[in-house]
Amino acid sequence: MAALHGILNLNKPAGWTSHDVVARVRRILGQRRAGHAGTLDPLATGVLLVGVGQGTRVLEYLMKGQKVYRAVARLGIVTNTYDIQGQIIATAEVPDLTRTELETALRPFCGEIQQTPPAYSAVKQQGEPAYRRARRGAELQLTPRLVTIERIELQAWQPPLLTLEVHCSPGTYIRSLIHDLGQALGCGATLVELTRLRSGHFTLEEAISLETLAAAATKGDLDRYLHPLQAALADLLPVHVTAEEIACLVHGQAIPCPYHPPAATGYALAPDGAVVAILAYSARTGQWLPHKVLWPTANHP
Repeated sequence: MAALHGILNLNKPAGWTSHDVVARVRRILGQRRAGHAGTLDPLATGVLLVGVGQGTRVLEYLMKGQKVYRAVARLGIVTNTYDIQGQIIATAEVPDLTRTELETALRPFCGEIQQTPPAYSAVKQQGEPAYRRARRGAELQLTPRLVTIERIELQAWQPPLLTLEVHCSPGTYIRSLIHDLGQALGCGATLVELTRLRSGHFTLEEAISLETLAAAATKGDLDRYLHPLQAALADLLPVHVTAEEIACLVHGQAIPCPYHPPAATGYALAPDGAVVAILAYSARTGQWLPHKVLWPTANHP
């Protein structure tokens, strides 16, 4: 199969790690270069963006998009992993809570908040993922970090199960949110189900299964599911370039910018719509500098 370049919007199945999904994509497509943007825990399902070929080089831009999750929490229990797959370490009676009381309890978690990642997470501690150290029983001191939770909607309350829709910034741990909510309610809580509904402008409604991807690969019909590189660059400024400017960029040379751009980061777009490079604007020289050259692509072998 010829080299492929682009972004796949996949619906991750429950029980799979994000790495499992990427490994499966590599086998289906016969491509070695593949990677994911934004890890989902094995418990979770939903939108997992996978870059293929040159798509792996724009994953950092995909990770910056807002995330939307649907989370189901079980009140009255606490686990060491903050989700139902962990070991139960505490239980408590669930108080007779009304929807109004729950909505009131959720308000302090909206906006910019300090959040401590779970001990069982991929956050690095002394150069090693925290979950590996936690499994060995090592003492962990994870640093709280600033995250933004733009909105939390209480979708259902069927004691002891609570369903939320959370709109948040990248890097937010829904497991930590649920754990912290349980502590605030005084009864504890753990995550039971998690679905990523949206990542940036990619939605679950448009996501495809691995089975659909495999069928498309067999039929030679992958183009309908492989999003172009610019789909990852929606927040960057498109800069239309000529053939002469393309030649400069691919050789690491700057090109002129005849005006002061509204953004300091852009991407060079060839006449046929192919992405040539990620650009950084130099105010000192009034030029676009090639920050990351993506040429050649599938359109230009």
